[in-house]
Amino acid sequence: MLPLYIMNLFSLLDSITEKEKGAAIDDLISDSSPNAPFFFLVILSTVMATLGIIAENASVVIGSMLIAPILSPILSLSLGTVMSDSKLMKWSAVTIIKSTLFALGSAGVATLFFSKGFNVTESNVEIASRIQPEIIYLMIAIVAGAATAYARVKSELNEALPGTAIAVALVPPLAVSGIGIATLNPIIAVGALQMFALNLIGIVVASMVMFSLMNLYPKRGMAERAQEREDRKLEREKAKAEKAKEEDEKKKVKKTKKTTKTTKKK
Repeated sequence: MLPLYIMNLFSLLDSITEKEKGAAIDDLISDSSPNAPFFFLVILSTVMATLGIIAENASVVIGSMLIAPILSPILSLSLGTVMSDSKLMKWSAVTIIKSTLFALGSAGVATLFFSKGFNVTESNVEIASRIQPEIIYLMIAIVAGAATAYARVKSELNEALPGTAIAVALVPPLAVSGIGIATLNPIIAVGALQMFALNLIGIVVASMVMFSLMNLYPKRGMAERAQEREDRKLEREKAKAEKAKEEDEKKKVKKTKKTTKTTKKK
């Protein structure tokens, strides 16, 4: 016979309605969409975290975690794995890789411009705490990943998401790694990247378990339709950007022709 607390856990997960599951899948895929606003937030949150780390200001670093969107594609990667949806897995993985590169690049640039006169070595408290990956941090990531996955599906618990975002702490290790790259310090760069990988693994494993217990696999069709909607949005945004670019080029050509005519008249 299963212990009472395990039975209570299953009853909590069984209480999740089909409507909540569908809404969570839609929101998660929408939040993971690799569009310009998403990557803009990645850059802003990373720059904010980098400045906070350079200044050794924990409050600023915590604030950066609240606006960082990187957690969403990690959860959608877990969702795709649970659903055996290769398209969603690839879509999420590409977003995570791009986000990581944007984060490392923006952290490196911010360090080059703003680190003069500040301590950006291993003796910096904010740096030192993020370059020594240990098993305790993996356990924290697992617990935070499970909490985040549950809170994302239970709509009334959405207020808990900022707290889980802080606990997960994905952006600060990337910011520290970017600082290490900019200062040519391999100990900082590699150690922080390992910390990020540790957090990533913990979140993916925990959220996969939670999504499996929630029985989200049957919702694969809904996830596919949500992806198609996001793909259409991205295509429209791309077409809009291309059209705006073409109009700018036409204006430049028209202006150049006008300038040339004016010069010939003179």
